[in-house]
Amino acid sequence: MNIIAQPQRLNDPVESGIAAYLDEIIALRHDLHQYPELAFQERRTSKLIASHLSSWGYEVTTGIAGTGVVATLKRGDGERRIGIRADMDALPIEEATGLAYASNNPDVMHACGHDGHTSILLAAARYLAESGAFNGTLHLIFQPAEEIGAGARKMISDGLFERFPVDAIFGLHNWPGVPLGQFGFVAGPAMASVDQAKIRIVGKGGHGAEPHRAVDPVLASASFITALQSVVSRNVDPQEMAVATVGSIHAGSASNVIPERVELKLTMRAFTETVRQQLQERIPALARAQAESFGAVAEVDYRLGFPALINHREETDFAKGVALDTFGSARVEEGFKPRTASEDFAFMLLAKPGSYLFVGNGDTAPLHSAHYDFNDAIIAPAARYWVRLAETFLN
Repeated sequence: MNIIAQPQRLNDPVESGIAAYLDEIIALRHDLHQYPELAFQERRTSKLIASHLSSWGYEVTTGIAGTGVVATLKRGDGERRIGIRADMDALPIEEATGLAYASNNPDVMHACGHDGHTSILLAAARYLAESGAFNGTLHLIFQPAEEIGAGARKMISDGLFERFPVDAIFGLHNWPGVPLGQFGFVAGPAMASVDQAKIRIVGKGGHGAEPHRAVDPVLASASFITALQSVVSRNVDPQEMAVATVGSIHAGSASNVIPERVELKLTMRAFTETVRQQLQERIPALARAQAESFGAVAEVDYRLGFPALINHREETDFAKGVALDTFGSARVEEGFKPRTASEDFAFMLLAKPGSYLFVGNGDTAPLHSAHYDFNDAIIAPAARYWVRLAETFLN
């Protein structure tokens, strides 16, 4: 790309410009938090986003992937084009924060900070519309259904990059446990792939007092669960990452009855396709072999989710350079480690060069917790970062 980030400015006009309307953006974030919507149901959210963007002068396209929104702003005769993406959907979690602006929708909560990501991009969008100094085309992408891993694919299949071509695509995620406002960058694998499996181990039910007359699927399942970690410790290269987790077990309903079947739900994660393929081959084989050793049968439904998120090095170096020039080295965490959580922005990075970065949310409850709360203090610096990234890329 051969782009040199602009030098850091003292008394940055972007900082003061965003500060002038920051209270409005925070109020908007609280509104989004109060009325969360699940994947592909973000109708109120997308309508609100589209209304604000239209009022600021963007050309707004709605209905991509159902509830997705793309806002376009072109200035000058520059041919470069950038995409910046924020996710919009919430999770099926009953909120337990006790906040004054806690969710009004039962069993639905912004427990991952997508309301914050949307607000950050809207704050940047307003500044770029009112005062942005760039020469080229800006596409702001508000994506539905990230939490179920379907939104990015659906937007792409609906012609996202044909209708709104970009030279590079960028996104960010807040991260609890990382110091407030610290930026993190990872070139290469930055977040893990995620796949799921449903395994049913079928035996022969019987009386708990006469186990010799039954084929106990609970015992077979216990053996499989113990053996499962041998895939990670003995089949996967020790220098690679793999996670295999049994998150759900259901069997029987009485203490004195050996059930006929046990049902397990698993999730698997990896940073490389080689390891992902190993898990896909070894786990079903192990389940069947363990079940057979007890006289039971394993039925395996192994479903691929989405791949590892792999950042492009050139775009990541560029994105990191913008952060260094905007905030200085003290705000950019060196040696930031990849995360084993997953993110469907991975599909966008398969389609286009780009980078996905992280910004610290401070010492808060973890993502996907009923007690999680997005930290409003990161809206201003993250929005300022998006402005500088867009201006630098498009100049």
